[in-house]
Amino acid sequence: MAMNNFLRFLRLLALGAWLGMILYFAAVVARGVFAVLSNRDQAGLIVGFTLSGLHVMGLVAAGVFLLASLALDKSLRAAIEPAALGVILMAALTASSQYQVIPRMDALRRQMGSVDRTPQTDPRRAEFDRWHRTSVDLEGAVLLIGVVALYFAARERRR
Repeated sequence: MAMNNFLRFLRLLALGAWLGMILYFAAVVARGVFAVLSNRDQAGLIVGFTLSGLHVMGLVAAGVFLLASLALDKSLRAAIEPAALGVILMAALTASSQYQVIPRMDALRRQMGSVDRTPQTDPRRAEFDRWHRTSVDLEGAVLLIGVVALYFAARERRR
């Protein structure tokens, strides 16, 4: 029983920490860096670096959540519970952002030299802006799915 309580706690801690990191990143880091630094290109590099760290930690949190879920249920059935499905989707969207979207943005940033000084009419800037919107949308989706997953995780029957 004590082990089950610890595993339930671990699941909630992992998912709650991930959601907290996303909220902190959006509300404090991203906004703050652009507000404090006068060089928007440097601010973008810091945000990109921080976002990559957030993604890695999110994927670790997903792994912890899923392993604890499997240990609690002692079957693969745990992977099809609503909370686990949400975490799997969150991890997939996070991996897509980290390994598909961010590398494309980084390549465009290198080609332009300065995103800030590249006119919005430049095709590279327009493409960068589309990838940036995709990145923001993915992060928002991860957050929303995470809130729903946390709700389901908190209300799942005691095992």
